[in-house]
Amino acid sequence: MTKAKDTGRKLVAQNKKARHDYHILDTYECGLVLTGTEVKSLRQGRASLADGFVQIDGNEAWLHNVHVPEYAQGTWTNHSARRKRKLLLHRAEIDKLESKSQETGHTIVPLALYFKDGRAKVEIALAKGKKEFDKRQTLREKQDRRETDRAVSAARRRQRA
Repeated sequence: MTKAKDTGRKLVAQNKKARHDYHILDTYECGLVLTGTEVKSLRQGRASLADGFVQIDGNEAWLHNVHVPEYAQGTWTNHSARRKRKLLLHRAEIDKLESKSQETGHTIVPLALYFKDGRAKVEIALAKGKKEFDKRQTLREKQDRRETDRAVSAARRRQRA
């Protein structure tokens, strides 16, 4: 019997800190060049995007510092955990990212690593660093949103009773 091909999106890792530390200007979905043991390790849901960043080098985009642990059942064919990985993007996208990322304060960060219809994908973002007061403002807005949601739900509960 053949196994049905995976469909949909299965999240492996997410970089929540990136959304806190940066203003997200534009996002891109791109493929990854991986070895077999990397794919097996990702299918087990093991990866970390915490220190990851993207660098454009000679018309190619490379993903650095993303930690994909070695596959437990791997042998001498195992991969190194923090190797740089090539991203699969169109030339126009690479050129656009390169020109924008050279502006002051801009960088390219990975937001999520996932499988889409059985293929490993990474969502990257062109981002601009936040200042400390921006981070505090974002936290304040998040708290205000929570408080208003709580107040609205409490009012609805009182109406029903």
